[in-house]
Amino acid sequence: MEQGERLAQWTRFREMTREVHRGFVAEWTVTIILLLFATTTLVQAFVIPSASMEDSLLVGDHVLVDKLVFSPHGAAGLTLPYREVRRGDIIVFRYPLDIREDYVKRAIGIPGDHIRFVSQQLILNGKPVKEPYVKHVASYPNTYRDNFPVRAGDPLRPRALEMLENHVVDGELVVPPGYVFAMGDNRDDSDDSRYWGLVPRENIVGTPTIIYWSYDASTQDLTNGNIGIDHIIDVVTHFPTKTRWKRTFKLIHGYPLQ
Repeated sequence: MEQGERLAQWTRFREMTREVHRGFVAEWTVTIILLLFATTTLVQAFVIPSASMEDSLLVGDHVLVDKLVFSPHGAAGLTLPYREVRRGDIIVFRYPLDIREDYVKRAIGIPGDHIRFVSQQLILNGKPVKEPYVKHVASYPNTYRDNFPVRAGDPLRPRALEMLENHVVDGELVVPPGYVFAMGDNRDDSDDSRYWGLVPRENIVGTPTIIYWSYDASTQDLTNGNIGIDHIIDVVTHFPTKTRWKRTFKLIHGYPLQ
């Protein structure tokens, strides 16, 4: 009987210590997570899933996004540098057609700007502008793509049609207040404002500042909502060889468009 009581006491002690251990681990786990990610109001990790910003940003570039640079004064109760979006800034924003998705493009036009293209050449406020970051890969011309906003029967989303109907004056897009016209650097392979319309200012999350890791992965792997076992195995197996070491800790800069 005495032995049975001792056994019961030992069992209860083990259960108590197990609960204490679990609570200790859980508490420290939460603490570590908060220490690591409490700055999510300041910085957001983001992976480049498509080729639309090549060669400025490559598929598989993992970047940190500064979320306060474009935030209203006093965001998060902090006094930090703040400014408006400038032409040439690389921006991360909530996709206007589905705000659950984040897109990354370059701001080409801000409110009041007049924009048109002539044979792929950007004409900004009446002057041709140099864009050294632009990449062209198509082997064929396309009237709308290369001479925006000239209409040529291309399939466009309703927001793009509304943009063309209401904001094109004398063959130029005039960016309205509260919006930004954004395009990918890989102009022939970019789904951007030409095809789905203007970016609302409130949709802009921030700007990428640094590439903290770059891994040669496919768009399919990076856009899969559930990380596939094949991708995990690929990373574990080829981490040293498929990591783009020269891009690690590379700073990301906009390009001023004048």
